[in-house]
Amino acid sequence: MSNNKFATYLSAYFLKYMPTRTGYSSNTIKSYRDTFVIFLRYCNEELRIKPEKLNFELINRNMVEDFLSWLECKKNHSKSTRNLRLAALHSFFRFIQLESPEHMELCSSILAIKSKKAPVTEINYLSIEAIKVLLSMPDTNLRSGRRDLSILALTYDTGARVQEIADLQVSDIRIKTPATIRLTGKGNKTRIIPLMPQTMNIIKKYMFDYGLLDETKGKKPLFFNKKGEKLTRAGLSYILDKYVEKARVGNKDLFPEKMSAHVLRHSKAMHLLQSGVNLIYIRDFLGHTSVTTTEIYAKSNPEIKRKAIEEASPKVIPKEKFSDKEKEDLFEWLKTAI
Repeated sequence: MSNNKFATYLSAYFLKYMPTRTGYSSNTIKSYRDTFVIFLRYCNEELRIKPEKLNFELINRNMVEDFLSWLECKKNHSKSTRNLRLAALHSFFRFIQLESPEHMELCSSILAIKSKKAPVTEINYLSIEAIKVLLSMPDTNLRSGRRDLSILALTYDTGARVQEIADLQVSDIRIKTPATIRLTGKGNKTRIIPLMPQTMNIIKKYMFDYGLLDETKGKKPLFFNKKGEKLTRAGLSYILDKYVEKARVGNKDLFPEKMSAHVLRHSKAMHLLQSGVNLIYIRDFLGHTSVTTTEIYAKSNPEIKRKAIEEASPKVIPKEKFSDKEKEDLFEWLKTAI
């Protein structure tokens, strides 16, 4: 087999298969691409195999396992990151199974590599009080402040991912009652989220300020920079960081040290859960594929655990059989016995 067959399949995987047949989001494609950039760099620097020389005959399970160990031990990547890189490699070799069955043995051996159990990290989320403080930070006397308030309020109220906010177009907003927003999440799956009246009023003011209420502006990004280009994830994160730092002054205990836009998503999920909303509805609200992903919020909230235990306790612990007089006599006896 020619030495360039690996390169041919790798190009076909990224240029044809992933964009048209997998339904992966652009972020997932970028992440998988980065995995192969790192893998090719590893082969070049550690194994002295140049990218143009790499072929299927040189690849085996041991090589892939050594690459994953290199990520953890030499590059200090977490188990979660290691698992993400492995997922990208698995996806590619599943593609190879279909396109080049003669490599079935190689593919099966690499697909047999297991993910490592990553430690469960504590979920950071804000209290209702912290959310109120954060949303009070933008100066609504300024047009830019009203825009920033719209971003913060919408991100929290919808529980959206940062990229979902960045990808919003004007046409995704339904202004008429009942107000809703269409979010496009992972795998280009869309979901419709109801907007609370307070949030919709904030969005309406912003849209009026920036001339977005015109029906002809439907394809325009909802949030954009001075050039009219949609705000990037970095741009949205910068806006959040700016107001978090401002909110920390005098309210340090309300905000965790590590704060990202995803914390607003976690916060919305926790607040829904605390309000008694069923996990199935929260799953659909957040756009999770499985309720198992959503269950992490219930497991991370000690208050919800406490309430569940309290509700179960009366059913498990037998009722006291002592009368008040018997208990009083028992206490008196204990005093003399100690």
